[in-house]
Amino acid sequence: MANYFVGDIQGCFEELQILLQKVSFNPSTDILWAVGDLVARGPGSLETLRLFESLQNSGKVVLGNHDLHLMAIHGKIKRANPNDHLQALLEAPDCHKLITWLRQQPLVRHLPEHNLIMSHAGVPPQWNLDTLLSESLTISEQLKQADYLTNVIGQMYQNKPNAWSNNLNGIERTIYGINALTRMRFLHPDTSLEFECKLPPQQLKDNILKPWFDFESSLQKPYQIVFGHWAALMGQTSAPHLHALDTGCCWGEHLTLWHLETNEKITQNNLFNVKLNNK
Repeated sequence: MANYFVGDIQGCFEELQILLQKVSFNPSTDILWAVGDLVARGPGSLETLRLFESLQNSGKVVLGNHDLHLMAIHGKIKRANPNDHLQALLEAPDCHKLITWLRQQPLVRHLPEHNLIMSHAGVPPQWNLDTLLSESLTISEQLKQADYLTNVIGQMYQNKPNAWSNNLNGIERTIYGINALTRMRFLHPDTSLEFECKLPPQQLKDNILKPWFDFESSLQKPYQIVFGHWAALMGQTSAPHLHALDTGCCWGEHLTLWHLETNEKITQNNLFNVKLNNK
């Protein structure tokens, strides 16, 4: 049995298929874990969702910001960006089924046997394991409810509150949790979320902001943390226990697959970029 973790697919389905062929992925014995953002910029969002839905227990995902945004588009709360190439998915006869499946997926996966945590953007340094699991579970349960569009999705497009407090209640607590788990990159010195800057840390001109993973963590022991979301990192972090798997496939770079048991990373270049280079 092998555990494979893949970075932000964002509809780059053909690249994912090639990666799975490279490692001879076998759904009867192996598990494919995805760090979120299954859909968006690439042309294969429909095929990607169909694949993971069909894998059942052999495919495990966490929700990313683009996956939540898809729920808003499907629910007529937001309009689709043409650059996201979601039309085939939205018009598919099984679209509602796939959205229903997506709503059942968590924001955090905890693998205690491997001392590992997976979320889309990372783990807020203020949260210990109990807080991480309880806050993410609360949001997941809210997304499963019939009123999820009005009570969660329709209200999540806010940047405040951007700082954690145990005194947060109701929708404010939900908004902070969604933003921290699906949008977090840099933090201010007080650990409040910074939403505008998407640069790699080495290009930052001031010393005020720091990546979330450079703050002291409240986790009781060191965990391997698997995340995506921050393509500008291109897999580079400050410690070996941090696995940044978004390597910008949808932006012309490559898709990354991490084999847990061997600590090997396998990549596949963006196919559209390859075709351009071959002209």
